[in-house]
Amino acid sequence: MPLLQRTAFNYVPNTPTLDLTTGFTETATTAAVAATGTIDFDVNTQSVLFFTSNASANWTINIRGDSFMRLDTEMAVGQSITIAHLVTQGSTAYYNSAVQVDGTTTGVTTRWQGGTAPTAGNASGVDVYSYAIIKTGNATFSVFAAQVQFK
Repeated sequence: MPLLQRTAFNYVPNTPTLDLTTGFTETATTAAVAATGTIDFDVNTQSVLFFTSNASANWTINIRGDSFMRLDTEMAVGQSITIAHLVTQGSTAYYNSAVQVDGTTTGVTTRWQGGTAPTAGNASGVDVYSYAIIKTGNATFSVFAAQVQFK
């Protein structure tokens, strides 16, 4: 009998997968676009979204399942998901000014690391925003957010 046996997992597209030899993997999307306006972050297609062009204005992040499915439909109460949005900054930096789930801030409580939402980006680097989203009720979410600067 082998020491390690592979276990059958139910495959769900675009979700973290476990390979016993390498660990978990997540889908990352790299896009040559600038952060601006409202950015739809589709958790059904990626866990990490990297914008490689310089941000051109402050933006709102809208976390959803995808263009057809609401995150509220995709998650059960008590489930969580963690995502990251990487934003390239030029000499003029911008920042994430609002967090939505399924196109609204109603029912969304956002708490920022350190107790205060960012009021600026970090010039000439990459700002990484991480969001831990917990569904706490019907169309009700707690979002724990952080901004970290990379040069």
